[in-house]
Amino acid sequence: MQGRVEVDPSLEPVPIPVSVWNEICAHAREAEPEECCGLVSGDDVARFRRAHRCRNDMTALHERDPLSYPKDGRNAFHMNELDYAEVDRQAADRGERVTAIYHSHVGPGAYFSEDDQQFAADEAFPFPDADHIVVSVFEGRVIGHGLFRRDGRTGAFVGRAVVPEIA
Repeated sequence: MQGRVEVDPSLEPVPIPVSVWNEICAHAREAEPEECCGLVSGDDVARFRRAHRCRNDMTALHERDPLSYPKDGRNAFHMNELDYAEVDRQAADRGERVTAIYHSHVGPGAYFSEDDQQFAADEAFPFPDADHIVVSVFEGRVIGHGLFRRDGRTGAFVGRAVVPEIA
């Protein structure tokens, strides 16, 4: 684990189509005060084609078993497995794959936390080559963002800014 990963402002930002970006930001604003989560699908030509909302089951898990799930949806997410399996199936039917996972942080801070890294490193994680997009939302506004990708040489996550791109 490398500790909290911040966006490196010296690195080139990652362009994401404005339609995908707007959907991710809308989801984050609507989910507040809880974190949102979802997937992005694409292919080799366009890595980020579609955003797909998934349900955050963390609050329900916390309410059922607070010892195993000490956090609720305000400060963590647990993506609904049926949702992500369906998105994966639909993407495959279109000749696409899941290329990114997104979620929000409520309050300042679009960083890749140690919890986020543990989620990405879990053997059961179904999308090991996916990027991770994090948006920070506060009082109904997106106030920060970043895309976190594994470095091919070191395996460590590197954070880059996101720039919405009109296709």
